[in-house]
Amino acid sequence: MDFLTPYLPPQEWLEPLLKIAVVVGVLQGAVAYLVLAERRVAAFIQDRLGPNRVGPFGLLQPLADGLKFILKEEIIPAGADKLVFLIAPISIMATALVTFATVPFGYYMPFPGVKQPIELTISPGLDIGLLFVFAVSSLGVYGVILGGWASNNKYSFLGGLRSSAQLVSYEIPLGLSVVGVVLLTGSLKMETVMTAQANSGWWFFLLQPMGFIVFLISGFAESARLPFDLPEAEQELVGGYHTEYTGMKFGMFALSEYIHMITVAFLAVILFFGGWHLWFIAPAAKPETVTMFGGVIYVLVLSFKVLLMVFFFMWTRWSWPRFRYDQLMSIGWKVMIPFGLVNLVVSAACQEFLGPQQFFLKALIAWGTLAATVFAVTVLKPLEAPKVQLPART
Repeated sequence: MDFLTPYLPPQEWLEPLLKIAVVVGVLQGAVAYLVLAERRVAAFIQDRLGPNRVGPFGLLQPLADGLKFILKEEIIPAGADKLVFLIAPISIMATALVTFATVPFGYYMPFPGVKQPIELTISPGLDIGLLFVFAVSSLGVYGVILGGWASNNKYSFLGGLRSSAQLVSYEIPLGLSVVGVVLLTGSLKMETVMTAQANSGWWFFLLQPMGFIVFLISGFAESARLPFDLPEAEQELVGGYHTEYTGMKFGMFALSEYIHMITVAFLAVILFFGGWHLWFIAPAAKPETVTMFGGVIYVLVLSFKVLLMVFFFMWTRWSWPRFRYDQLMSIGWKVMIPFGLVNLVVSAACQEFLGPQQFFLKALIAWGTLAATVFAVTVLKPLEAPKVQLPART
């Protein structure tokens, strides 16, 4: 009977499986009702009602939408590359979900009968969690490119081309924006980043304002949200890379887009807004001193901050017009990358010459650098060459 003995004891594989089930289940439900929330936010901003017919206050609308996706006819264009056409939505959905393997959704949670409190992360032992998230999320571009290419549709193909340039370009400033945080903490582990902010009481958006701005704008571009939704751009490309997709295949594209938005919201809160930390409500504490009530408070604080960031994403979508493609690329290469490099140099100099403490002085230098850079870009910008009026043809 030795061959029936499992290779790992139950406590080593049961806990990750339970975490995966909880995270995937919560994400699916959160995405469904975030779609409803965005429709209601859009209605509020545009002074209309929004969905309110299906169920009380429209709360069953996500179930109706999900049922519609399931029952819709699955169509594959005659000229499409069938295998790649089917792989594209699966690949983008898989990468969107795998990024949450290292994203913490709380601090520690003690349970009866368990000797040590459980760290609320699927892979708590991975010390390069931030690098893992960036590496896996960067693979999501393949789903968009493959979907646009395999559809045999010119609008889809143009959406795939736009996406390949946009997502690859904005990965550079996105990576530069978090290097300052890594310098402050000396770690790529997101739990360490949150603990450092909790112990010092200084959230990193106070010490890294320029890094936060670069991260936020690059996050909008990486998640293809307005005003950077150039891969879709329904006014120009019908629907972009997923024009030919129907039913659940289209639903997987939509689901992955929202999961990407939630991922960016989680990273923004974890890296720049203290994560689970909140003064006097969720203070810094040692893992062994956390009670079950305290663990719930940490989860609620982190979730509330993430929801506020998601609301900001929605608010921006219905308040800003879409950039032109040349403007999108100019912002990335001519503004975001120089800002990220300036922030990196200043952060490295402060960490080297001021030491790990001196938070107030670091904040003054960071905000002064941001003000000086914005002043140099907006006021002291180089004079543009005068436009020459060419004579009209005769």
